[in-house]
Amino acid sequence: MKRLSEERTKILFEKLAKYIGPNVKLLIERPDGIYCFREQKDRVYYISEKILKLAENVPPTQLICAGTCFGKFTKTNKFRLHITALNYLAPYAQSKIWLKPSAEQQFLYGNHVSKSGLGRISENTEKYQGVLVYNMADLPLGFGVAARSTADCKHADPLASVCFHQADIGEYIRSEEDLL
Repeated sequence: MKRLSEERTKILFEKLAKYIGPNVKLLIERPDGIYCFREQKDRVYYISEKILKLAENVPPTQLICAGTCFGKFTKTNKFRLHITALNYLAPYAQSKIWLKPSAEQQFLYGNHVSKSGLGRISENTEKYQGVLVYNMADLPLGFGVAARSTADCKHADPLASVCFHQADIGEYIRSEEDLL
C-alpha cells in the first residue's frame, strides 16, 4: 500500500470536505490513535497507523487490502466515495437529509429523493453540497448531493428532486463484488 500523491490527496480531501467540512482533521487525529489514507490499485483505504505497520510485514502480492475502503479514483482521476465510508462520515456530517418511511425503499434502490419523500433537511444546506441521508430514526442510509438549497426545498414542487443519489446501504447487496 502506497501513500497518496499530493494531487490525489488534495482531490480526496476536497471530496471529504464536501460532506464533512473542516471535520476532515478529526478523521486523521482520533482519540484512539492516528489514522491515514493509503492507496492500492486506485482504491483509497482508511487505516490506523498501528495496523499499517503490521500490514507492512505482509508481501504486497499477498495483501488484498488493509483498512476500510473509502472509495476509488476513476480513470479520469476523480474520486468516488464508496458506501463503506458511511459509518466514518456520519458522525461528522454538516448537512443531513431525513427521509420519510415511504421514501426509504426508493432511495435504497438507487433513486433520487423527491420533495414528497423529504422528512427534514438541515438548515443552511446549499445547492450541490454533499449531504448524508438518514431515515427518521437517525440511521444513516447513504449519501448524495443536494439538488436544492434549504430555502428552495420549501417552495419546490412535490415531485421535484431535492437530493441526487450517490451511494446507499443497498449497494452492499447490489454491488457486493465491486466494494472490495
